[in-house]
Amino acid sequence: MQGGGALGAYQAGVYEELAGTAHEPDWIVGVSIGAINAALIAGNAPENRVKRLAEFWHLVSSGMPTEFMANPAAQAALKLVQPRSALNQLSALWAAVAGIPGFFQQRVPPAWLRADGAPEALSVYDTSPLRATLERLVDFDLINSRKARLSVGAVNVRSGNSQYFDNFDGVVIGPEHIMASGAMPPAFAPVTIDGEAYWDGGIVSNTPLQYVLDMRGKDSLLVFQIDLFSARGKLPANLAGVQQRQKEILYSSRTRFNSNMAAEIVNERKVMHDVLAKLPKELQDSPAVRHLRESLSTAPTDIVHLIYRKAAYELESMDYEFSRASVLEHWQAGQCDMRDTTAHPEWLKSTGIDAGVTQFDLTRHSRPV
Repeated sequence: MQGGGALGAYQAGVYEELAGTAHEPDWIVGVSIGAINAALIAGNAPENRVKRLAEFWHLVSSGMPTEFMANPAAQAALKLVQPRSALNQLSALWAAVAGIPGFFQQRVPPAWLRADGAPEALSVYDTSPLRATLERLVDFDLINSRKARLSVGAVNVRSGNSQYFDNFDGVVIGPEHIMASGAMPPAFAPVTIDGEAYWDGGIVSNTPLQYVLDMRGKDSLLVFQIDLFSARGKLPANLAGVQQRQKEILYSSRTRFNSNMAAEIVNERKVMHDVLAKLPKELQDSPAVRHLRESLSTAPTDIVHLIYRKAAYELESMDYEFSRASVLEHWQAGQCDMRDTTAHPEWLKSTGIDAGVTQFDLTRHSRPV
């Protein structure tokens, strides 16, 4: 699951629809808001996961008060431009000024009044509300019991390298690991874990697919890749559109290109493995060939790709626009896209080579976009 702030409700909707199928996940991988959703899934019993996701998204979309929208100035602003776009922009402005309940709040006094080097000088917002929310909604003892695998991506501030925290890799996961994955600067401060400071994993790569393929072992996989930014889009018409398009390209992490490259590499490994199997027996028995064949062995991987496609009225603020209306729409879009995918006649029909990678993008987009 990618990062993408308020768009993460789309992932929750996908999961709710997925939870009603036979494909309950046993490995959840996320970056940024994807890490928060991942923790809510892995950190709850299957029968409580959708409930906890809904509780989180209800909380963070409860920020802009009715009194603010009833203010004459707000009403006048809504009449100046297309109403829904104006509502979204006002909601995003409110989030930037007042913060998001259960997520982040303004620093008082602000960072620029703090001493250089102080932790409070490194970010605009204080994320202590998120820690309290995670401690309330996520059972970290359950995560660390390893009934489901959880991996969340962050970036080491000093080295600039990507780092995944994985409960199957000896890491005892706590709220700090989830917060580190979502610590996007300069909004949020780095999170210190074992003496090292970490920022949002989306700075290096907003899509954790490669980590899954690198760490998969020899088991076959069915991967649901749920992305919040589309790499494809139209030429912008104004500066706001330029900002939006730049953000989409940056955080899509060249999703399609990376998925295709990952599939090509795995499929080429399978071909080389099969070629080695045709060598004369005396060569196959040599230690070097046996070692090479073992390193090239693969298992089938099916990657089901779901990408949030924004509505026409959504602007560059869509990832920090947490209005209740938008969160519900994102959630419902995820449900709809997952239903369209599983109802597609090509659902999980292998089109690749045996033990290779087959990609599926089956969403027919019955919802309006």
